[in-house]
Amino acid sequence: MFRSRTSGFTLIELLIVVVIIGILASIAIPKFASTKGKAYTAMMRSDLRNLATAEESYYYSTDTYSTDLTAINFSPSQGVTVTVGEATVSGWSATDSHVGASSANCAMFIGTAAPPAPATVESVVACN
Repeated sequence: MFRSRTSGFTLIELLIVVVIIGILASIAIPKFASTKGKAYTAMMRSDLRNLATAEESYYYSTDTYSTDLTAINFSPSQGVTVTVGEATVSGWSATDSHVGASSANCAMFIGTAAPPAPATVESVVACN
């Protein structure tokens, strides 16, 4: 008598597919983590550049820089903490960090303010 084959996948075929998916996931997950870190750094850089614009606008109005982010009408991106370390008539310096990038921070300084690490060149955002 003729026996008909039931349609479907064998156990071996399913196991091979699961192994292939596991290999692809092990390659993709580290790449994704690296991409998230780059996005956090880009967000921190952008916030410092926006802070520079806000500080210059405030300076134009008052002839001094400010450490008060509310006074200069600046609010950082979600998850970013910005700290203005020094603000005088002749310059300012600031650092920022992101909660998702625990070991990274960025810094920037303008004028005669002391450069916070890792910033070394005036008006250039530096990150580590």
